[in-house]
Amino acid sequence: MTHRTGAGAERVRAERVRAERTRAERTRAERTRADRTSADRTPVAVLGTGTMGAPIARSLLRAGFEVTVWNRTRQKAGALAGRGAKVAGSPAAAAARAEYLITMLTDGAAVESAMTGADGALAALAPDAVWIQMSTVGVTATLRLAELARGAVGFVDAPVSGSSGPADRGQLLVLASGDPGLRLRVQPLFDELGRRTLWFDRLGDGSRFKTVLNNWLAVLVEGMAETLSLAGALRLDPGLVLDTLAESPLGSAYATAKGRAMVERDFAPGFPLRHAGKDAALALSAADHRELELPLTEALLKRWDEAISAGHAEDDVASAVTVAGHPRP
Repeated sequence: MTHRTGAGAERVRAERVRAERTRAERTRAERTRADRTSADRTPVAVLGTGTMGAPIARSLLRAGFEVTVWNRTRQKAGALAGRGAKVAGSPAAAAARAEYLITMLTDGAAVESAMTGADGALAALAPDAVWIQMSTVGVTATLRLAELARGAVGFVDAPVSGSSGPADRGQLLVLASGDPGLRLRVQPLFDELGRRTLWFDRLGDGSRFKTVLNNWLAVLVEGMAETLSLAGALRLDPGLVLDTLAESPLGSAYATAKGRAMVERDFAPGFPLRHAGKDAALALSAADHRELELPLTEALLKRWDEAISAGHAEDDVASAVTVAGHPRP
């Protein structure tokens, strides 16, 4: 029999405690979810109804929440009225009755403007409301937004991993951090939006983790784009390359899916290139703050900026392939 001593035994005990805590939290959340009936129309505000905000709002409507939406371009928010959402004319109007408010906007400046600008939502929220910040804004902006919420409302940092397809199916990965006392309150919402919630103890770690995942996504996409460009230059069948990768440990479902979109030139936006470029820039910024170099990310971002300038800003990140095969100058 092998006996664990010292640090090893302590690590095993810590893992068991975390597992038991996770099971207990999941059980309590399931009971909370089961107790909610169709008559319990908990009011939720969603600020931002773009590529991700709209499917998030739809998931909450299907689950029976009372959803009020706001978007800077009112037409995008109006499309949800037919699904049962109320459309507000300002962030403050959306927040007026909300127990929970979700921000899903482009960047930190857009979130701060919606929360604290003219007709901002923050002043309209009740003191016991919870602001769930799901936008991908980076660590620095997340901590600034948390500071704005301090003493006013509860705050949970909860960016999500996944594109519009998983968002529509309620299959996102929620990366949450913040006040442990808010976990049980917000978990029923996360259960409707995601297949899994990863909770972190340190505020901002949800955004830190999202930054790491997005850096990996960027490298995967660029690697696939360049691999297919090389295959084409060598007069090889790109479909065969993708099929081989799909059944190999070398492949990943996400990379091969993007690869097929690249081959078919199907750039319908699941994750717009301009957002992917913004997220890659956030990864570079986070690395720079720690005096770390990310040469692959730095190189691909220059190429992606070319594609964005060429008109692919709103196209899917798969459109990165349009500049991957450029000949040497």
